[in-house]
Amino acid sequence: MRWRLGLAGLIAVAAPAFAYALPRLEAFSQIERGRWQLRGHSGESRSICFDADPTVLIQIEHGGIDCEQDIVADGKAGATVQYNCPGRGFGRTSFRVETPRLARVDTQGLADGRPFFYRTEARRVAAC
Repeated sequence: MRWRLGLAGLIAVAAPAFAYALPRLEAFSQIERGRWQLRGHSGESRSICFDADPTVLIQIEHGGIDCEQDIVADGKAGATVQYNCPGRGFGRTSFRVETPRLARVDTQGLADGRPFFYRTEARRVAAC
């Protein structure tokens, strides 16, 4: 059986995959790609791989979830992004570039009905 899909059908099928794509942030062009260690003021830490997807540093609490994002501010020194994850919560993250291997990340919002707030230091530690 041969499948035929017109352009309109292709766009309709492909649209959900790109519905929440975050445009390239200038602030992220200032930092190195690789494995980053996120360390909070209370000592907790976690590791993430930052390659081409900026949402890993923007949506720390909502990682891996498709969310609608709005850029509030963006520049070489940092960025602020608000995001909404339908049915899962929302957040606002500010990212400040200190050096290509060091940044400050402040994020807060609601995840599955629970409030969250993180003030973390993000440091590049290795390749992914």
